[in-house]
Amino acid sequence: MAARLHPAPERHCEIVDLRRLSARDLESLLVEECHAWRTELEWDFEKSADLVRRFVGMSALSGSALVEDGQVAGYMYFVLEEDKGLIGDLYVCQKLRTVERENLLIAAALEAVMDYPAVTRIESQLMMLRYNAARPVPRADCLSGFERNFMRIDLKRAVLGKGNVRRPMYVEKWSDHYTDAAAQLIAAAYAGHIDSRINDQYRSPAGARRFLYNIVQYPGCGAFYRPASLAAFEGVSGKLCGISLASLVTPETGHVTQICVSPSVRGTGIGHELLRQSLTTLREMGCTSASLTVTAANEDAVALYERVGFETVRRFPAFAWEGF
Repeated sequence: MAARLHPAPERHCEIVDLRRLSARDLESLLVEECHAWRTELEWDFEKSADLVRRFVGMSALSGSALVEDGQVAGYMYFVLEEDKGLIGDLYVCQKLRTVERENLLIAAALEAVMDYPAVTRIESQLMMLRYNAARPVPRADCLSGFERNFMRIDLKRAVLGKGNVRRPMYVEKWSDHYTDAAAQLIAAAYAGHIDSRINDQYRSPAGARRFLYNIVQYPGCGAFYRPASLAAFEGVSGKLCGISLASLVTPETGHVTQICVSPSVRGTGIGHELLRQSLTTLREMGCTSASLTVTAANEDAVALYERVGFETVRRFPAFAWEGF
């Protein structure tokens, strides 16, 4: 089927270049992955799976597959962004899923990406991997690992009462005209923050602008949903001071893709109010639940989400490799 890249230690298995496979080779695995996203995360993965099918069919997706006894048991793909590599997805079928098999695919990604001289950093946030602090991970010598929470709220039962906003402000629906100001806001809000160690796009306005563009234009975090995406402005100066962006991951499930406020208004209730309004709009438009992801060590944010009614339903790892 394809040339062997890395011999695997068990059964008749091998790691093969994804560009040597057809979309048909991956079909049963993608069907199972879509089912897993739907049942475990209430997330419609079909659009992302369709992109995988399309680019694999064009032999244009960089990555690897784990083949056992002639069947594709798992796959991963990666993308390159200037000096950074990003492991975009990794999935191993449930009946064969082990840390060892997942690590074979991670190691293949790292080896391939580290061969590019311009790349100085590799990131991944893989929601289908379960978090375990003791989990071995390839290239641990240059690895930083972080625990992330996938949190969900039942909008049918949630009490989304108005909080106490202690700063003059007003809220507008999201407009793309706010992108530059929002990029500045994100860079300021995440300066020195643990999340900027997970996603280096938070470290600069230019990176944050790319992050916002990806949220709006691509289906990785669902279909961007403008009615529930909001911007807050200081009442006196009119300066942007907070954003809450939302998407739809199924017609009945919303996802808060980004929420942050400027350092100058932290603790004033503006973040809570933005979140409340986004969730209220999602419920009014027919959503029965909503989700978000947050770094477990970000205790203030986790506490806010729990007060609103979110519960952690899954923990998954975020990895970053540097200095290799």
